[in-house]
Amino acid sequence: MPERIAPLGIPAWAWSLLALAFGVGLTLWLGGAQQRRVVDDRTAALDSSAERGYHAIVDRLQSCELLLRSVQTLFLTSDAITAEEYANLYANVRPRDRFPSLEAMAYSRRESRVDGDHYITELVAPLRGNERLIGLDVNLQPTNLVGVLSSRDSDQAVLSAPFRLAQQGAADPRRDGVTMRLPVFSAGPPPLDIQQRRARMRGSIAISFHAGQLIEGSLSEDARRELQVEVSDMSDGAALLFATGPAPATDTGYRFERQLDYGGRRWRVRMHALQPIADVASERNWILLPGLLASVLLALLVWSVARTRRLALELGSRMSRRYRESEERFRALNELLPALVLLARRDDGRISYANQASRARLGETVYEVPLPELFEDALLRDKLRAADLVDCANAEAMLRSVNGDRFWANVSITSVVLEGRARLLMVASDISEQRQLTELLTYQASHDTLTELYNRREFERRIERVLAGVAAGGSPCALLYIDLDQFKLINDTSGHVAGDQLLSQLATMMSSHLRGGDVLARLGGDEFGVLATEVHDQAGAALVAERLREHIDGYVFVWEQRTYTITASIGGVMLDRPNVTLKDLLSQADTACYMAKESGRNRVHFYSEHDDNAARRRSEMEWANRLRWAIDEGRLLLKYQEVWPLSPSAESGLHLELLLRFRDEEGRLVVPGAFIPAAERYGLMPMIDRWVIETALANFDRLHPSGAQLRTATINLSGASIEDETLADLILELLKRHAVAPERVCFEITETVAVRNLAQVARFIERLRAVGCRFALDDFGAGMSSFGYLKNLPVDIIKIDGAFIRDLLTDPMSHAIVKAVTDIGHQRGLKIIAEWVTSDEILLELGALGVDYAQGYALHQPEPVPFHRR
Repeated sequence: MPERIAPLGIPAWAWSLLALAFGVGLTLWLGGAQQRRVVDDRTAALDSSAERGYHAIVDRLQSCELLLRSVQTLFLTSDAITAEEYANLYANVRPRDRFPSLEAMAYSRRESRVDGDHYITELVAPLRGNERLIGLDVNLQPTNLVGVLSSRDSDQAVLSAPFRLAQQGAADPRRDGVTMRLPVFSAGPPPLDIQQRRARMRGSIAISFHAGQLIEGSLSEDARRELQVEVSDMSDGAALLFATGPAPATDTGYRFERQLDYGGRRWRVRMHALQPIADVASERNWILLPGLLASVLLALLVWSVARTRRLALELGSRMSRRYRESEERFRALNELLPALVLLARRDDGRISYANQASRARLGETVYEVPLPELFEDALLRDKLRAADLVDCANAEAMLRSVNGDRFWANVSITSVVLEGRARLLMVASDISEQRQLTELLTYQASHDTLTELYNRREFERRIERVLAGVAAGGSPCALLYIDLDQFKLINDTSGHVAGDQLLSQLATMMSSHLRGGDVLARLGGDEFGVLATEVHDQAGAALVAERLREHIDGYVFVWEQRTYTITASIGGVMLDRPNVTLKDLLSQADTACYMAKESGRNRVHFYSEHDDNAARRRSEMEWANRLRWAIDEGRLLLKYQEVWPLSPSAESGLHLELLLRFRDEEGRLVVPGAFIPAAERYGLMPMIDRWVIETALANFDRLHPSGAQLRTATINLSGASIEDETLADLILELLKRHAVAPERVCFEITETVAVRNLAQVARFIERLRAVGCRFALDDFGAGMSSFGYLKNLPVDIIKIDGAFIRDLLTDPMSHAIVKAVTDIGHQRGLKIIAEWVTSDEILLELGALGVDYAQGYALHQPEPVPFHRR
C-alpha cells in the first residue's frame, strides 16, 4: 500500500501536536483572561459593597440632620415649647425605630451670664435614662460646645468630635458619643450674616448617638461578611469610631478608602477584603481543565479528517442551540420588563419588536404604526423620520397609543446594529403620575388653597416681571390693593366657615369682572391684589378699581338666613416708574388702601408722594418694621419715675411707674409718643406689653436701686393686650415663676381702653385682683363718661389726667374737676394720683385737696432701671 502523503509534507501526528500545542496555549491564555476577569468582577463587587456602605453612612447622617431640621422647624414656629410638647414630638417621630444608636434629642437654652453665654439643657427626649442631661451646662463639655458655636455661626448641621456621653454609666467603656447640632433662632426671616445669627440665637438642639452603632447599623450584611470596615475621625488626629475587627495581617489585594466630610468633621472610611482576591480567582478558574481536554479533542479531530467534519457539525449545532436559548432568554426577559422596549428599523421607522409592556400600553397593533407616529411632538417626529435624531437618554416626551391615549414617558433612544442592519432601540417608562404630582405641587406652590387664586408669592413674582418690563420701556400697569371692610364682623357673628365661603365667592365674582390680561391674587386674610395691565394712566386704572369696588359693594352674601352687604377699600399705585423696588411698591399700595379706609371706607384712593397723610402712614409703617425687630435687637428699654405720697393715708414705701423707651440706631432714646401709634395701628402692642411684663417681673428687685425695698411697680397695658384671653394666664404664671408678690404689682389702663369693652376689661381686672394685683385708671377725666362707669369698674387707683393738673392754679374748672374726682374716688375707697406735677405750688395745692400721691418732673426725673444702664 503506498504511503499517504500528508498535507504540505507534514505528517499527521505533527499536525496533531501543533493542534495540541495551539490548544494548550489558547487554554492558558483563556485561563489567565478568566482569572483577570474574576479578579475584576470580584473587585467591582467589593467596590459596590464598599460604595453602598459608604453612602449608607452618609444617608444615616443626612437622615439624622433631616430629623434635627424637623425639630428646628418646631422651635422656629413657636416661641415656647413645653416639655410635654417636646415629648409628644419625640413620640410621634419615633426616631429610635430608624436610629437605634440614638441616645437623646435635647434642646439647650441660651442664657447670658456675666462670664458670657451658657447653654443650659432644659428639654430632653426620651427622659428615661437621660435624666442627668436636664440642667446640664453644655459649656462644661468643650467638645459639645464647639458644635453649638459652629452651628450658630454657619446655620448648618455640625457634628462634634467623639466623646463620652454624659448619660453613660461608669461601666460603659465607649467614648464614641457624637452630637449633631442645629441652632434655634428667634422668630422672623432667616438671619443673613454671622452677626445676626449670634444676636438672634435662642438656643441649640442636638441629637446624641453612638457613632459606632450608627455606622454598624448602616452596613449591609454583605459588607460585614466580605469587608473589614474601619471608620476614624481624622479632624483632630485619628480617633477610631468603629471597626468590624482587626485589619487582615496580609495584603488581600483590595483596599477602599474615602474621606467623609460632614458637619464640620472629617471621617476616614477604610475597608479591606477579608479574603485575598487571588484565592477567589484561583477557586473560580474553571477553564484550565476543560481547555486541556479541548486541546486533546482538537488533536484527535485533526488526526481523523472524517471525524473532524462530523464533530465540527455537532459543535456548530450545539453552539446554534445555545445561541437560540440565549436569544429566547433575552426575549423572555424583555417580555417581563415593566419598561416599554421597542425595536424599529432606522430607515422607515417600522417597529419590528415590542415587549409585553409596550403592547399593553401602546396597543397590540403597535407593529402597524411607525415609531415616529408614537410621539406627540411634531419636531421629534420629523427628526425620527429623517433619521436625524442623535441618541437621547432620559428625555421626557408625550407618547400616544394606537387608540389615541396620551401619556408622558421618560424615553431613551439609541442606534444599534443587528444582523448588519441599523435599528433604533427605544426604552421608555410611563411617568404620567409623576408629572401630575409635579404639576399639582407646582400649582399648590403658586395658588391659594381656599380661593384658587394666585398666592402672594406668585403675585409678587408677577409684579417683579412687570417692573422689569417697565424698566425696559414697556407699558405701564397699576397695582390695586383690596381690603374688605368689617370682614371680622362676619367671622365673629357667623364663624370662620362663613368667612371662608365669602372669600371664595368674592374671588369668583372679581375674576369674572376683570379683563383678560389682569391678574387677581389673594394676599392673605381678607386682602386681595390686582395687577391691572394695559392701563396707560391713573384715570384708566381708577376705572378698573372703581368697577371692582362697585361690584363688591353690590354683592349680597347669604349665610344661614342672614344676609350681609360687603364693601371694600382699594388702594392703588401706578407702575410707570423705573428703579422702584417691590418692597416700596407694596408699601405704597398698603398706604393708599389705608388712606381709603381713613377717608370712610368703600372707596378708591391712589398713592401720591405729595400726600401728607400718606407720608404719615409710611412713617408709621417704617416704625412698625423697626418695632418688629426691636426686642431681638435689644432696642427696647425701661425707665422708672417715682410716685411720692402726699397724704397720711397713702401707703408708705417706694412706688414707681415703669416707662417704655426705644433706643434708635444712634443710641438716642425715643419717647413712646413717636412709636406707640404705629404699634397700636399694626397690632404690635401685645408683643411690646408682653416684653415689658416679662422683663419687669423677671427683674423685679432690680427695677430700682433700693432693690427689694420697692413697694409697688406700675406697668401700663394697652387695649389690645387686655383683649387677649391668654394674657392673664401669662401674668399669673410669671408671678409664680419669679416669686413676685402680686400685691407689689399694679397694672395701669387708660380711660379710653376701659370703655372700649367694659365687660371684658372688668373680667380681666377681677381675675388678677383676686390674687392681689392692683389696677390704676390712667388719664381719668379725659373721656366723655368717666363718672358714669366708674362705679362698675373694679379699680384701686385713679390717676387724674395731667391736663387738669397742669392748669390747676389758673383754671377754676380744672381745680373743680380735680376736687370732684378726689372726693368721689375717696367715697369709693380709691387712691388718687396726680400726674404732670411741675412745681412746688401745684404740689402744695394737691395736698390741700387731699390727693394721695403725686408724680411728675418736679418730684423725679425718669431714669433707666439699673439693669438697663450702660
